[in-house]
Amino acid sequence: MLTIFYILLLIDFGRCSDHQIFDTKNVAVGQNVTLNCSRDHRLLLTELFWIRLVSQSFPEVLGSTMSHDSSITQKTHHITTKQEPGTFVLHINRAQLSDTAVYYCIKESQLTMTFLKGTFLRVKGPDPGITGVTQDSLSNPVHPGDPVTLQCSVLSNSENRTCTEDHSVYWYRAKPDESHPSLIYSHGNNSYYCERSSEAPSQQKCVYSFSRSVSSSHTGTYYCAVATCGEILFGNGAKLDIEVPVVHHWDLQKTNTIVFLLCVALSINLIVIAFLIYTIKEKNKTSAAFSVKTNTETTSEEQQIQQRDEDSLAYAAPTFTKRNTRKAERRNARETETICIYSDVRAFAYGKSDA
Repeated sequence: MLTIFYILLLIDFGRCSDHQIFDTKNVAVGQNVTLNCSRDHRLLLTELFWIRLVSQSFPEVLGSTMSHDSSITQKTHHITTKQEPGTFVLHINRAQLSDTAVYYCIKESQLTMTFLKGTFLRVKGPDPGITGVTQDSLSNPVHPGDPVTLQCSVLSNSENRTCTEDHSVYWYRAKPDESHPSLIYSHGNNSYYCERSSEAPSQQKCVYSFSRSVSSSHTGTYYCAVATCGEILFGNGAKLDIEVPVVHHWDLQKTNTIVFLLCVALSINLIVIAFLIYTIKEKNKTSAAFSVKTNTETTSEEQQIQQRDEDSLAYAAPTFTKRNTRKAERRNARETETICIYSDVRAFAYGKSDA
């Protein structure tokens, strides 16, 4: 049945009655809504439909009935359709934000579809009183490493506010190579300042700031999003273009030449230093060998001289022979002091002697 209905809807979509009615109705969340569609009970082969059209969704049939009198009641979630005298009624119990849509009452008779009534129902939640969200444009150009401050101004009017919920501010970045914006920062409760207008005390302006040092990867469009009372309000966006310094071909070639020359000079210095170290080490080895040889020769000469001196020494031991003497001589000998005689002969080099 629904398939046949969709086919008929596509075939006869442009055909309307002379008494077509289209209106708009605004209600608050939680209110009851009643939509009426005229019904002629004398028509026997006529059927009435209530359908709902939501953006990016297929039409949804909420209820149907024959044009003649019937006591059938249909209920889908919190939506009820039924007959009342001369009308086909659509009743929404405690409307929700998701009930915002276009509602059509359609009459189908002998494969002909006629739009009798259309109503755009807008369900409004608690009003946060926000009248606008604006962003300041960035100064261009911006170079890598520069500090950048993003600002988002939230304008509100307390007279229209019916929601007591505080709002939160988020920062998003959209890039051409990304399919979805990415969340980069969220403000806390104390990261902003507010001021009231001197002309209208009920009007208030709150400014949110976000600072960072940028690099080449931070290019994109930055949006601030204000979430409050079940709604999300976006700012107008601020585009950040980062200008990367361009290195010319001549400068690059010149830089490469300088680097090459510095490398060559460093290599030469290392070779010279290595040669000097080698020369100093070899000189120290030669000096040490000569010193050892000289000391060895000196020691050998001293040993030879000492050996010759020892060989030239002559030792003599005197021998005294006792003989008989006269008494007078003996008496004189006692009176005479004892005399000791030592004899030593030493022979020196170069022909010198000492006795």
